[in-house]
Amino acid sequence: RNYYGGNWASFSFSGLLSWIKENQQKTDTSDDCEDWRKLILENEEVISLSKKDKTIQHVEDFCFGDQDSAEDVEEAGALPKLPIFGASGAERVAQELEKEYPPMESALPEAESQEPEKATGTKPASAMEGNDTEITSKNESCHSTALGESALELGKTEAAPSEISAQGPKKIMYSQIVREGRRFNIDLVSKLLYSRGLLIDLLIKSNVSRYAEFKNATRILAFREGKVEQVPCSRADVFNSRQLAMVEKRMLMKFLTFCLDYEQHPDEYQDYENSTFAQFLRTRKLTPSLQHFILHSIAMVSETDCSTLEGLQATKKFLQCLGRYGNTPFLFPLYGQGEIPQCFCRMCAVFGGIYCLRHSVQCLVVDKESGRCKAIVDHFGQRISANYFIVEDSYLSESICTNVCYRQISRAVLITDQSVLNTDSEQQVSILTVPPVDLGKPAVCVIELCSSTMTCMKDTYLVHLTCPSAKTAREDLEPVVQKLFNLNTEKETENEELEKPRVLWAVYFNMRDSSGVDKNLYDGLPSNVYVCSGPDSALGNDCAVKQAETIFQEMFPTEEFCPPPPNPEDIIYDEDEIAPEESGFSNSPETKPEPSTEESSSGGSTAVKKEDNEE
Repeated sequence: RNYYGGNWASFSFSGLLSWIKENQQKTDTSDDCEDWRKLILENEEVISLSKKDKTIQHVEDFCFGDQDSAEDVEEAGALPKLPIFGASGAERVAQELEKEYPPMESALPEAESQEPEKATGTKPASAMEGNDTEITSKNESCHSTALGESALELGKTEAAPSEISAQGPKKIMYSQIVREGRRFNIDLVSKLLYSRGLLIDLLIKSNVSRYAEFKNATRILAFREGKVEQVPCSRADVFNSRQLAMVEKRMLMKFLTFCLDYEQHPDEYQDYENSTFAQFLRTRKLTPSLQHFILHSIAMVSETDCSTLEGLQATKKFLQCLGRYGNTPFLFPLYGQGEIPQCFCRMCAVFGGIYCLRHSVQCLVVDKESGRCKAIVDHFGQRISANYFIVEDSYLSESICTNVCYRQISRAVLITDQSVLNTDSEQQVSILTVPPVDLGKPAVCVIELCSSTMTCMKDTYLVHLTCPSAKTAREDLEPVVQKLFNLNTEKETENEELEKPRVLWAVYFNMRDSSGVDKNLYDGLPSNVYVCSGPDSALGNDCAVKQAETIFQEMFPTEEFCPPPPNPEDIIYDEDEIAPEESGFSNSPETKPEPSTEESSSGGSTAVKKEDNEE
């Protein structure tokens, strides 16, 4: 791979097109040169790693917009080509790499930011101040403009400086999307952060949140009787809703109040523990519309497979997350979910972590006597020794994964010209669950992002669709796309389709779900090699956080997982330590965080923690 982050990665539009092309080509990148085998000793054996990522299948992309020629279109914000004359060796290498590899989001963001604080109403935010950046397209285009005190102020709908609401959808040309493609990021995976979820708690605890900005999800939607409507969630939303009669408002508030402390009233649900949550809702004297809202938009669970207890737990989790940062339980990181791995990488790098990009690994070296992995061999033939090895599932060969049965996730990413539910404000982040037509099939989770999330260009929306796979991604998701969007060109559009948002571009693909696989199922894996999975199909990130903590505790049982980092001024160096110019975690002042002391001091973090404690 010439990018990092695996299936958690995000790309500029041109980078995504290159990723699509790469996954549509089935060529195997086998390496004929095996000089590295000379490094293997007699008492050692090797475990070869997979050269081809096989976690992505059935990739199909379509352009429904005006397919004017985009071949000669230059991306805005692209790095200028350096002249050959007078260029240094490093500059020439950079030029060659830029020609060899398409621009992708493969660099850590250089822009420092303060930790997100709880704004007085909806969003935790941080002021991103643009430092000199290179490589990463989003920094070149947007981070270079300081976002001021806060890009996400409460009570305001955030918009990029140039975004002005329009009366109707503007005609978007494909060449425009290509030209603006470096100004936004598109995720491979579609997730939101629960405001009281494990990942938010970890970001705050570890101070990694200082490297990210977040936008509040502004509304929860429901698809019922062929129409999209907004779901009232908070107490204020319920009583201000015009969709519900007064009797329904009282019913809904009574049931939601019960769900918040359902453990204290076991007599009300214990008779239905063996029933589904949908059956339990029918016994609560709720109207069909309320049952639909609770099941699909609040609990967001399956109508046939979810038990009563699971449904109550999901509803309680939703309600507990309300009000911490806004009127919905969810946050979304600016520039996409792919920013989160980069934030953790940056914190690690600041304190001495080393990352080797464009650096593939040929094999694991295993000691025959102990059965433990002792080293890896990279594609340069260099041998690197270590005590522990963490491998992402997709790098393991088929022989190791013979006993593993994987699930699949169906994904679709669309660029559209308007929202599925238009309101006075264009800058909405929406989540919609579309229930299945046939019972037993999975519901489809739809997340719609506006341009102020920096995931799409002005006057467009980015839409993610996700569900567990039954067939190919296109077969699973295209029926839902046809219900919500117009796939026809303008000339073919009928009157009833005019009100639907028009799809300008789309890609479908199936992604492997390797979460929940027991380590013992991997055949012949040494005990000190740990396997981490790719993204799961759930909306939140709890699975990944639990897995990371479990692996860490197995390796270092006496250490704290992701402890708060020390402030630079609190680090004390012994007189006998090595000279500063030699890099390292404990002996180099250069490992201090790059922000100024005002940014790095406890001011920002205590604001968040103080807010957390007050609640």
